[in-house]
Amino acid sequence: MSEKNVPGPLQDCEAVCINTKKVFDSCRDQDCVEDLRFYPISCGQEIIDNAISVKGAHAELLHVYTDVEPITFNRGFYTVDLRYFYRVTLQVYCGCGRPKEVEGLCVFDKRIILFGSEGGAKVFTSDKCMSEDSIKNSNLPTAVVEAVDPIVLDTKLVEDHHHHCCDCDISEIPACICACFSGELCGADQGKHVYITLGQFSIVRLERNTQLLIPTYSYCLPEKECTCGGNSGDDPCELFKRIEFPVDEFFPPNAADKCCCDYSEVKHCCCSKR
Repeated sequence: MSEKNVPGPLQDCEAVCINTKKVFDSCRDQDCVEDLRFYPISCGQEIIDNAISVKGAHAELLHVYTDVEPITFNRGFYTVDLRYFYRVTLQVYCGCGRPKEVEGLCVFDKRIILFGSEGGAKVFTSDKCMSEDSIKNSNLPTAVVEAVDPIVLDTKLVEDHHHHCCDCDISEIPACICACFSGELCGADQGKHVYITLGQFSIVRLERNTQLLIPTYSYCLPEKECTCGGNSGDDPCELFKRIEFPVDEFFPPNAADKCCCDYSEVKHCCCSKR
Protein backbone atom coordinates (compact mmCIF):
# COMPACT_ATOMS: atom_id res chain seq x y z
CA MET A 1 0.00 0.00 0.00
CA SER A 2 1.35 3.42 -0.94
CA GLU A 3 2.02 5.89 1.81
CA LYS A 4 -0.56 8.60 2.43
CA ASN A 5 0.62 12.10 1.53
CA VAL A 6 0.61 14.50 4.48
CA PRO A 7 1.59 18.17 4.84
CA GLY A 8 5.30 18.68 5.38
CA PRO A 9 8.66 18.96 3.61
CA LEU A 10 9.24 17.17 0.30
CA GLN A 11 12.42 16.67 -1.68
CA ASP A 12 12.41 20.03 -3.50
CA CYS A 13 9.36 21.72 -2.01
CA GLU A 14 6.76 21.51 0.73
CA ALA A 15 3.32 19.90 0.72
CA VAL A 16 0.64 22.19 2.10
CA CYS A 17 -3.12 21.86 2.55
CA ILE A 18 -5.23 24.59 0.94
CA ASN A 19 -8.96 25.28 0.84
CA THR A 20 -10.15 26.02 -2.70
CA LYS A 21 -12.98 25.59 -5.17
CA LYS A 22 -12.95 22.26 -7.00
CA VAL A 23 -14.79 22.04 -10.33
CA PHE A 24 -16.97 18.90 -10.38
CA ASP A 25 -18.66 19.44 -13.75
CA SER A 26 -18.79 22.05 -16.48
CA CYS A 27 -20.15 22.62 -19.97
CA ARG A 28 -19.83 25.17 -22.73
CA ASP A 29 -22.63 26.49 -24.91
CA GLN A 30 -22.96 28.32 -28.18
CA ASP A 31 -26.60 29.39 -28.03
CA CYS A 32 -28.47 30.91 -30.94
CA VAL A 33 -31.35 32.59 -29.10
CA GLU A 34 -34.14 33.55 -31.46
CA ASP A 35 -36.89 36.14 -31.08
CA LEU A 36 -36.10 37.70 -27.72
CA ARG A 37 -38.61 40.45 -26.90
CA PHE A 38 -37.01 43.90 -26.73
CA TYR A 39 -38.36 46.06 -23.87
CA PRO A 40 -37.53 49.71 -24.61
CA ILE A 41 -37.41 52.53 -22.13
CA SER A 42 -40.69 54.47 -22.02
CA CYS A 43 -39.65 57.28 -24.37
CA GLY A 44 -38.41 54.72 -26.93
CA GLN A 45 -41.75 52.98 -27.45
CA GLU A 46 -43.17 55.97 -29.35
CA ILE A 47 -40.12 55.96 -31.65
CA ILE A 48 -40.59 52.25 -32.34
CA ASP A 49 -44.30 52.75 -33.08
CA ASN A 50 -43.33 55.20 -35.85
CA ALA A 51 -40.46 53.06 -37.16
CA ILE A 52 -40.21 51.64 -40.67
CA SER A 53 -37.14 49.50 -39.94
CA VAL A 54 -34.71 48.59 -37.16
CA LYS A 55 -31.01 47.99 -37.77
CA GLY A 56 -27.59 48.18 -36.17
CA ALA A 57 -28.32 46.66 -32.77
CA HIS A 58 -25.62 46.34 -30.11
CA ALA A 59 -26.02 44.11 -27.03
CA GLU A 60 -24.20 44.14 -23.69
CA LEU A 61 -24.51 41.37 -21.09
CA LEU A 62 -25.36 43.00 -17.75
CA HIS A 63 -25.75 40.03 -15.42
CA VAL A 64 -26.56 36.31 -15.24
CA TYR A 65 -28.80 35.19 -12.37
CA THR A 66 -28.22 31.57 -11.29
CA ASP A 67 -30.33 29.20 -9.22
CA VAL A 68 -29.15 25.69 -8.23
CA GLU A 69 -31.55 22.94 -7.14
CA PRO A 70 -30.85 19.22 -6.48
CA ILE A 71 -32.47 16.55 -8.65
CA THR A 72 -34.26 14.22 -6.25
CA PHE A 73 -34.27 11.17 -8.53
CA ASN A 74 -30.59 11.47 -9.55
CA ARG A 75 -28.33 12.04 -6.56
CA GLY A 76 -25.35 14.29 -7.06
CA PHE A 77 -26.90 16.08 -10.07
CA TYR A 78 -28.39 19.56 -10.04
CA THR A 79 -30.46 21.77 -12.29
CA VAL A 80 -28.92 25.19 -12.95
CA ASP A 81 -31.45 27.81 -14.02
CA LEU A 82 -29.88 30.79 -15.73
CA ARG A 83 -31.38 34.16 -16.62
CA TYR A 84 -29.32 36.45 -18.84
CA PHE A 85 -30.05 40.19 -18.76
CA TYR A 86 -28.97 42.24 -21.79
CA ARG A 87 -28.86 45.98 -22.43
CA VAL A 88 -29.56 46.43 -26.14
CA THR A 89 -29.22 49.61 -28.20
CA LEU A 90 -31.14 49.80 -31.49
CA GLN A 91 -30.82 52.07 -34.49
CA VAL A 92 -34.45 52.89 -35.35
CA TYR A 93 -35.30 54.37 -38.77
CA CYS A 94 -38.50 56.44 -38.89
CA GLY A 95 -37.99 57.97 -42.34
CA CYS A 96 -35.23 59.29 -44.57
CA GLY A 97 -33.36 61.05 -41.77
CA ARG A 98 -30.73 59.77 -39.44
CA PRO A 99 -31.68 56.80 -37.20
CA LYS A 100 -32.58 57.30 -33.57
CA GLU A 101 -31.03 55.25 -30.82
CA VAL A 102 -33.39 53.37 -28.51
CA GLU A 103 -32.16 51.57 -25.41
CA GLY A 104 -33.91 48.60 -23.86
CA LEU A 105 -33.77 45.19 -22.19
CA CYS A 106 -33.74 41.60 -23.45
CA VAL A 107 -33.99 38.54 -21.19
CA PHE A 108 -32.92 34.97 -21.98
CA ASP A 109 -33.74 31.95 -19.79
CA LYS A 110 -32.19 28.49 -19.97
CA ARG A 111 -31.76 25.39 -17.79
CA ILE A 112 -28.91 22.88 -17.72
CA ILE A 113 -28.08 19.78 -15.63
CA LEU A 114 -24.62 19.25 -14.16
CA PHE A 115 -22.98 16.93 -11.65
CA GLY A 116 -22.12 18.70 -8.39
CA SER A 117 -21.41 15.74 -6.08
CA GLU A 118 -22.80 15.44 -2.56
CA GLY A 119 -21.77 16.58 0.86
CA GLY A 120 -23.25 15.96 4.28
CA ALA A 121 -21.61 18.90 6.03
CA LYS A 122 -23.25 22.30 5.93
CA VAL A 123 -20.93 25.22 5.22
CA PHE A 124 -21.23 28.58 6.96
CA THR A 125 -18.77 31.45 6.61
CA SER A 126 -18.33 34.72 8.46
CA ASP A 127 -18.30 36.79 5.27
CA LYS A 128 -21.97 36.07 4.53
CA CYS A 129 -24.90 37.55 6.42
CA MET A 130 -27.39 35.13 7.95
CA SER A 131 -30.54 34.79 5.89
CA GLU A 132 -33.15 32.19 5.04
CA ASP A 133 -31.42 31.46 1.72
CA SER A 134 -27.96 31.11 3.29
CA ILE A 135 -29.31 28.50 5.73
CA LYS A 136 -31.34 26.60 3.13
CA ASN A 137 -28.54 26.53 0.52
CA SER A 138 -25.61 25.90 2.87
CA ASN A 139 -24.74 22.58 1.22
CA LEU A 140 -25.36 23.29 -2.46
CA PRO A 141 -22.54 23.57 -5.00
CA THR A 142 -21.81 27.00 -6.43
CA ALA A 143 -22.74 27.74 -10.04
CA VAL A 144 -20.27 29.90 -11.95
CA VAL A 145 -21.07 31.40 -15.36
CA GLU A 146 -18.48 32.89 -17.69
CA ALA A 147 -19.90 34.67 -20.73
CA VAL A 148 -18.98 37.29 -23.30
CA ASP A 149 -21.19 39.99 -24.76
CA PRO A 150 -23.54 38.41 -27.32
CA ILE A 151 -23.49 38.87 -31.07
CA VAL A 152 -26.64 40.42 -32.52
CA LEU A 153 -27.60 38.14 -35.41
CA ASP A 154 -30.97 39.59 -36.43
CA THR A 155 -33.59 42.21 -35.53
CA LYS A 156 -37.24 42.06 -36.47
CA LEU A 157 -39.94 44.77 -36.27
CA VAL A 158 -43.46 43.36 -35.99
CA GLU A 159 -47.00 44.54 -35.19
CA ASP A 160 -47.86 41.43 -33.20
CA HIS A 161 -49.95 42.18 -30.14
CA HIS A 162 -50.13 38.55 -29.01
CA HIS A 163 -48.10 37.14 -26.14
CA HIS A 164 -44.84 35.59 -27.33
CA CYS A 165 -43.10 32.57 -25.79
CA CYS A 166 -39.98 34.66 -25.02
CA ASP A 167 -41.91 37.50 -23.33
CA CYS A 168 -41.35 38.11 -19.62
CA ASP A 169 -43.01 40.13 -16.85
CA ILE A 170 -41.28 43.49 -16.46
CA SER A 171 -42.38 43.65 -12.83
CA GLU A 172 -40.10 40.64 -12.12
CA ILE A 173 -36.96 42.43 -13.32
CA PRO A 174 -34.65 43.19 -10.35
CA ALA A 175 -34.29 46.84 -9.38
CA CYS A 176 -30.52 46.73 -9.87
CA ILE A 177 -31.04 45.72 -13.52
CA CYS A 178 -33.66 48.45 -14.10
CA ALA A 179 -31.22 50.99 -12.67
CA CYS A 180 -28.81 50.26 -15.53
CA PHE A 181 -31.11 52.04 -17.99
CA SER A 182 -31.63 55.73 -18.55
CA GLY A 183 -35.41 55.48 -18.12
CA GLU A 184 -38.25 53.24 -16.97
CA LEU A 185 -38.68 50.06 -19.01
CA CYS A 186 -41.89 49.68 -21.00
CA GLY A 187 -43.59 46.28 -21.30
CA ALA A 188 -46.87 47.40 -22.85
CA ASP A 189 -48.59 45.07 -25.32
CA GLN A 190 -49.89 47.85 -27.56
CA GLY A 191 -47.81 49.23 -30.41
CA LYS A 192 -45.05 47.65 -32.47
CA HIS A 193 -42.63 45.14 -31.00
CA VAL A 194 -39.00 44.37 -31.75
CA TYR A 195 -37.61 40.83 -31.53
CA ILE A 196 -33.89 40.14 -31.50
CA THR A 197 -31.80 37.05 -32.24
CA LEU A 198 -28.57 36.76 -30.24
CA GLY A 199 -25.55 34.48 -30.39
CA GLN A 200 -24.25 33.75 -26.89
CA PHE A 201 -21.02 31.97 -25.90
CA SER A 202 -20.83 30.80 -22.29
CA ILE A 203 -19.21 28.34 -19.89
CA VAL A 204 -21.06 27.04 -16.83
CA ARG A 205 -19.54 25.00 -14.00
CA LEU A 206 -20.44 23.66 -10.58
CA GLU A 207 -17.89 24.09 -7.78
CA ARG A 208 -17.56 23.04 -4.15
CA ASN A 209 -15.20 24.07 -1.40
CA THR A 210 -12.67 21.33 -0.76
CA GLN A 211 -9.24 20.82 0.82
CA LEU A 212 -6.39 19.79 -1.47
CA LEU A 213 -2.82 18.82 -0.71
CA ILE A 214 -0.46 20.51 -3.17
CA PRO A 215 3.31 21.05 -3.47
CA THR A 216 4.62 24.58 -2.93
CA TYR A 217 8.06 25.86 -3.90
CA SER A 218 8.12 29.38 -2.48
CA TYR A 219 6.05 32.50 -1.95
CA CYS A 220 5.10 34.50 -5.01
CA LEU A 221 7.43 37.48 -4.69
CA PRO A 222 7.08 39.83 -7.69
CA GLU A 223 10.29 40.24 -9.67
CA LYS A 224 9.07 43.25 -11.67
CA GLU A 225 9.58 46.73 -10.22
CA CYS A 226 6.69 49.19 -10.18
CA THR A 227 7.12 52.03 -12.67
CA CYS A 228 5.34 55.35 -12.81
CA GLY A 229 3.32 55.56 -16.01
CA GLY A 230 3.27 59.36 -15.90
CA ASN A 231 7.05 59.79 -15.76
CA SER A 232 7.72 63.07 -17.56
CA GLY A 233 11.34 62.04 -18.13
CA ASP A 234 10.38 59.55 -20.85
CA ASP A 235 11.20 60.73 -24.35
CA PRO A 236 7.88 60.75 -26.28
CA CYS A 237 9.71 60.08 -29.55
CA GLU A 238 11.37 56.99 -28.06
CA LEU A 239 7.99 55.77 -26.87
CA PHE A 240 6.55 56.35 -30.34
CA LYS A 241 9.36 54.37 -31.96
CA ARG A 242 8.43 51.33 -29.90
CA ILE A 243 4.89 51.27 -31.32
CA GLU A 244 4.48 48.73 -34.11
CA PHE A 245 3.59 50.20 -37.49
CA PRO A 246 -0.16 49.69 -38.17
CA VAL A 247 0.13 48.05 -41.57
CA ASP A 248 -3.51 46.90 -41.63
CA GLU A 249 -4.70 50.49 -41.26
CA PHE A 250 -3.03 51.41 -44.55
CA PHE A 251 -3.60 48.15 -46.43
CA PRO A 252 -6.97 46.67 -45.40
CA PRO A 253 -7.30 42.93 -46.05
CA ASN A 254 -9.23 41.81 -49.10
CA ALA A 255 -12.76 40.84 -48.00
CA ALA A 256 -12.67 37.89 -50.37
CA ASP A 257 -9.50 36.56 -48.75
CA LYS A 258 -10.46 37.07 -45.12
CA CYS A 259 -13.12 35.14 -43.23
CA CYS A 260 -14.63 36.25 -39.96
CA CYS A 261 -13.77 33.20 -37.92
CA ASP A 262 -13.24 34.38 -34.36
CA TYR A 263 -15.58 36.02 -31.85
CA SER A 264 -14.34 39.61 -32.18
CA GLU A 265 -14.33 39.56 -35.98
CA VAL A 266 -17.74 37.92 -36.29
CA LYS A 267 -19.23 40.40 -33.82
CA HIS A 268 -17.74 43.30 -35.79
CA CYS A 269 -19.07 41.92 -39.08
CA CYS A 270 -22.56 41.37 -37.70
CA CYS A 271 -22.74 44.90 -36.27
CA SER A 272 -21.28 46.71 -39.27
CA LYS A 273 -23.45 45.07 -41.91
CA ARG A 274 -26.66 46.51 -40.48
